[in-house]
Amino acid sequence: MHPIFADSGYRNLYDEEIGQMIHQGCSSSDWNLVKVSSDFTPDNIQNCKFSGHIRLNGFNGTVNLTGGITFKTGLYNAWLHNCEIGKNALIYNVRSYIANYKIERDVVIHNITTLAVDGYTSFGNGVQVEAINEGGGRAIPIYDYLSAHVAYIMSLYRHRPALINLLKEMVLNYAAYIKSNRGTIGANSKILNCNTILDVNVGPGATIDGAKKLRNGSVNSNFEAPVTIGEGVIMENFIVCSGSRIMDATLISNCFIGQGCILEKHYSAVNSLFFANCQGFHGEACSIFAGPYTVSHHKSTLLIAGMFSFLNAGSGSNQSNHLYKLGPIHQGIMERGGKTTSDSYLLWPSRIGAFSLVMGRHYKHCDTTDFPFSYLIESKDESILVPAINLKSIGTIRDTQKWPERDIRTDSNLLDLINFNLLSPYTVHKMITGRNKLLAIRESSGAAANSYSFDKMKIENHALQRGVELYEMAIWKFLGNSIITRLQNKKLHSVDDIRKALIPDTPVGMGPWVDISGLICPYEALDKLLRSIEDLHITSLEEVNSALAVFHKNYYTYEWTWAADTLKSFYGKNVNQFTEEDIIRIVEKWKESVLKIDSFLYEDARKEFSMSKMTGFGMDGTDGAREVDFAQVRGEFESNKAVIIIREHMKKKEKLGDEICELMLKIKNHSGEKILN
Repeated sequence: MHPIFADSGYRNLYDEEIGQMIHQGCSSSDWNLVKVSSDFTPDNIQNCKFSGHIRLNGFNGTVNLTGGITFKTGLYNAWLHNCEIGKNALIYNVRSYIANYKIERDVVIHNITTLAVDGYTSFGNGVQVEAINEGGGRAIPIYDYLSAHVAYIMSLYRHRPALINLLKEMVLNYAAYIKSNRGTIGANSKILNCNTILDVNVGPGATIDGAKKLRNGSVNSNFEAPVTIGEGVIMENFIVCSGSRIMDATLISNCFIGQGCILEKHYSAVNSLFFANCQGFHGEACSIFAGPYTVSHHKSTLLIAGMFSFLNAGSGSNQSNHLYKLGPIHQGIMERGGKTTSDSYLLWPSRIGAFSLVMGRHYKHCDTTDFPFSYLIESKDESILVPAINLKSIGTIRDTQKWPERDIRTDSNLLDLINFNLLSPYTVHKMITGRNKLLAIRESSGAAANSYSFDKMKIENHALQRGVELYEMAIWKFLGNSIITRLQNKKLHSVDDIRKALIPDTPVGMGPWVDISGLICPYEALDKLLRSIEDLHITSLEEVNSALAVFHKNYYTYEWTWAADTLKSFYGKNVNQFTEEDIIRIVEKWKESVLKIDSFLYEDARKEFSMSKMTGFGMDGTDGAREVDFAQVRGEFESNKAVIIIREHMKKKEKLGDEICELMLKIKNHSGEKILN
């Protein structure tokens, strides 16, 4: 018997059933190899050829096709080889054949050419994807449950070869475990109007309609988060995760496509990784690591040989990964929240700091990692750095609000653990470093200088001064937020209660933090996990993912440890020595910073409603038609959603700050009364 089938629950065909099927145009090289379930009837089996081991279930239902057509389930005009067909499936018009597949219940396969498994395959698992560096050296073996965080470690921690080898071995062991000479088409899936599908596993609930060629891959659909693959799509050596959509003649080769991704409108990608909620329309990706929310919507945009996350790529954005010497060996990193304007260009290797905007063409190797929330602008072939200016941008705030709202993942098992925080120990540590560097630059060159040079970039004097001020505001905003959150909803009656509440719950969190492609955690915690893998204490991918989930869950616990340690250096006093006056000073500084940053955002939003922004409105009207037309399309400034949020935020934070200060004064006065008594 063929090793992929079992006889349990199946019987041989009766002679009269064989006779009826022959009468209905069916044939078999050996009818003894065709076995059926107890509820099988041959009524809906027409013009079919059977070879190898066949298992058939009952077909007594109906299927509704597009256009209101109702069709009886069954097998019509098909050649099946070594197949098991589930209950109430419909297979209609197979131009070539279906070979070596388990087709589960309620599947519809209509008007296809070939669906086959050719020998043993791991269905895309174990495929090496040459991401980040097109010249090789960072290849990642993909697998069904790859997360952005594990991929980050495998791609960037090559300085720990034992770790990389062990992680790769785990993936390859999984690929070997699922290796099979039989594929599966999951229950309730639809495969319609397709050409060749070879060595592909398809999960439940998927729709594949009009695909031109799919080869060596997994479509990991499920009922919670179905996958859709549309017309003209060509994919080879791939994995597509739950809830994703690949449409409109998109071309995919050697790629992992994570949960909730959308690739459409002739997008092209090779040797690339796309994680949660990425979007690619029209453009091209080559050897990229697209962390969560990497978005490219424009036909002329090329992303190449880089690592990105929360990126918004402008039209015509481009990067160069070789200097025409040793080939395409260079790479670049844009940290979370980056934006590129139209026709921007970066010469790799470069590294762009978090939440920064790149404008113009940059022919020098820029490194702005310690200057998050900045502009990098090109002027007369010079790269101009404007530190911290994005902290004043309403667009930055809008981005952080929209990302959680645009999470289209509906799978209960989320592969990528995403921290959406704008301010975190990761970004604030960089701001502290950036502020110190700006002060050092000013001190070394003199406060009266018109501009300063720093690492192939130019910083104008006024931009440097403003950068220092903005970083200080953001740092106080974060530290104040942390201390207020720590004290909120606590029963505080004395300074001892305050100090007790401020004691960190764990020593983990001090020192540098890392953004593991969406998951923010202390490097100390990550390093401990990596050493556990190297020491063979952790030996499975499930254990790695569980440890990462613990980091994500404990983010705010770790965050306070970092904030408390930073307050010691930035404020100059240990939290276990804080008095009521210290809390009041910090909260007042926090309130001042929050309100000032919010006022910057408010004024930035107002610019969007200025007269200059109304150009082109009220085309042929007079007497205020422009303003009326603008208001009808864009709305009024005061009723704008973002503006309302800012105003409410200012009121809420001012009230919160006042409440904390009043509580501190109350505790102080109460303690004073006790001393007098």
